Amino acid sequence: MTERVHTVLLYSDDPQVRDRMRLAVGTRPAGDLTVEFLDAATYAECVRLVDEYVVDLMLLDGEATPGGGLGVARQIKDDRDDAPPTCVVIARAADRWLAAFAEVDATLMHPLDPVTTGQTVAALLRGRSGKLPAA
Repeated sequence: MTERVHTVLLYSDDPQVRDRMRLAVGTRPAGDLTVEFLDAATYAECVRLVDEYVVDLMLLDGEATPGGGLGVARQIKDDRDDAPPTCVVIARAADRWLAAFAEVDATLMHPLDPVTTGQTVAALLRGRSGKLPAA
């Protein structure tokens, strides 16, 4: 049986941030999970990629400009009944209330810790029920 490869959409206007996200997740965030990545630098690219591909998880940069990851998450959740799970990387713990308002499934803090990032991504990809703890 062929192992399913999960698609993770990385969003940030900064390619270096997308690279750090990719490195923190890795291609195998857990022994039983393999991922591939799609990159988006704008909100329009996020929407296009979500429309064109089966996206299993959106990992969004909360500090991206002009459209931050929290706004992108909220808009996609509002526009789609089948929005993929979302994880937003934030710079300030105080932004967790905004993440709750944006209905994101999990948050991570800049700079990304590879262990916490891998655990969070794995839990979201496995579809664990219930709210995940904020990292």
